[in-house]
Amino acid sequence: MTKIRLFIFFSTLIIVSIIGYVVSLYARGYRIGKDSLKLSPNGLMVIKSDPDGAQIYINGELKIATNASLTLPPATYDIIVRKEGYLTWNKRLTIKKEEVTEVTAHLFKSVPSLTALTFLGASNPAPSDDMGKIGYIVPPTDTNSGEDKSGLWVLETVDLPIGFTREPKKITDGDLTNSSWFWSPDGREILLMQSIATFLLPVSDYTPQNKRTNINNQKDTILKLWENERQIKLSSKLKKLPIDLESILERKAKTIVFSPDEDMVLYTASGSAQIPDNLIKPLPGASTQKEERTIKVDKTYVYDIKEDRNFLVDENSNELIIGGGNIDGAKRRLMWFPTSRHLILAEESKVTIMDYDGTNRQEVYGGNYISPHAYPIVTTNRILLLTNLASGATTNLYILSLK
Repeated sequence: MTKIRLFIFFSTLIIVSIIGYVVSLYARGYRIGKDSLKLSPNGLMVIKSDPDGAQIYINGELKIATNASLTLPPATYDIIVRKEGYLTWNKRLTIKKEEVTEVTAHLFKSVPSLTALTFLGASNPAPSDDMGKIGYIVPPTDTNSGEDKSGLWVLETVDLPIGFTREPKKITDGDLTNSSWFWSPDGREILLMQSIATFLLPVSDYTPQNKRTNINNQKDTILKLWENERQIKLSSKLKKLPIDLESILERKAKTIVFSPDEDMVLYTASGSAQIPDNLIKPLPGASTQKEERTIKVDKTYVYDIKEDRNFLVDENSNELIIGGGNIDGAKRRLMWFPTSRHLILAEESKVTIMDYDGTNRQEVYGGNYISPHAYPIVTTNRILLLTNLASGATTNLYILSLK
């Protein structure tokens, strides 16, 4: 009787071990091949879309709808995600054995809608550092001069519940057509500069022009103080980077902008340098897109802090500005999208959203607008455009609905 019990115990132990081993192999992507009938290692691709319910094509063959998990032999695949009414998402991915590759395809409307946000005219718009506000000038015209609408206005871009938007707030009045102005780092003040006068205006209050105080003799001091504040914040963020890369960017980058979640950094090189390999331990399932470890002057890159990968996203910084702020003659602008996984490129006659590695470029708007005045806002389904829609009409801010 004892021998039977021992036999049952060891048999059960062996069976459970075999089942556990088979389950572990299955979880690691091993499958029995249809042709060879052999157990071979595979990779797992988890693919989602926003919005979901899109069709997944692999090497031109329709497979399944998102959201889904697919087991694939190790190889390089052309992945296409399609949904009626949306731009096609496509990417070349390398699937590795026993690794999970996660993909989220953000889809944008093929025919987005435009809705007017301002009606009395808008010029020289500029967002605050955190993209939570955008300021613009309403010029005096025959249609608004009698209503005293001309002046500097600020609009909060954060949506209210049930889709309502905050009403624009007037900061000061007067003809500011030839003025320039700058946001403070915290977005609470605006420095308004005219030919012979400078004014520091709180964003929370309305300051009529007859109560503005000229601080022209303090202008340079304030601007220097604000720049120092921005540099302190930037230096704090740079500490998150591997020390070798931190040193390279401090010496060889002329503009640096972190993504909203601070996991990636967008920068334009001011000189050439070589980013050392393996600054961090390689992560399973990391991006397989082509990267550039050798950075070259005037080219713009994105560095992925978590995966230690560096991608070329723009070849020429000529007339390109990255991040928010005033244009100062730039004709192209590259900014982070709120997802922190996409960039928005505004250039003449079109607006493009691309993945952070520079691939999957989707033209979300093509047509008349005042380039490069296209701005992402806090939500991921809209951008702001400055356009007059027709030649000779007054320019206004419009919402472009992407989803």
